[in-house]
Amino acid sequence: MSEVEQTLSIIKPDAVERNLVEQIKEIFIRNNLIIKNTKKIILSKDEAAEFYKVHQSKPFYDRLCSYLSSGPIVVMILEGKSAILENRRIMGATDPKNAEPNTIRKLYGLSIDKNSVHGSDSVDNAKKEINFFFKN
Repeated sequence: MSEVEQTLSIIKPDAVERNLVEQIKEIFIRNNLIIKNTKKIILSKDEAAEFYKVHQSKPFYDRLCSYLSSGPIVVMILEGKSAILENRRIMGATDPKNAEPNTIRKLYGLSIDKNSVHGSDSVDNAKKEINFFFKN
């Protein structure tokens, strides 16, 4: 029996700019994920760098930080059975060209960089990422 968990989802600047927020939220809801909290924010480049610190040794790090801070994003806490895995399934592969049909990235992603959404990849990261955006 899978347990109810929470995960972080980010609708990235490319999708916000193209007015895809409601369509993406609808996909989560149709797949039995509850949106527990949501807010639209703009990150500074320093905040984006802090959020993506886990990737700082990778060659795409600076580009990733610049992109995440390039415009408004929508951050959400999603909740449901196996929410982390379910969200990752719904998002699809990082590169939209390799994503399964009807996943968010296949439907809306523009490129490996502008792939419309982010989701936590583990229970530990979900807790850290939720706390980053939704400090109590």
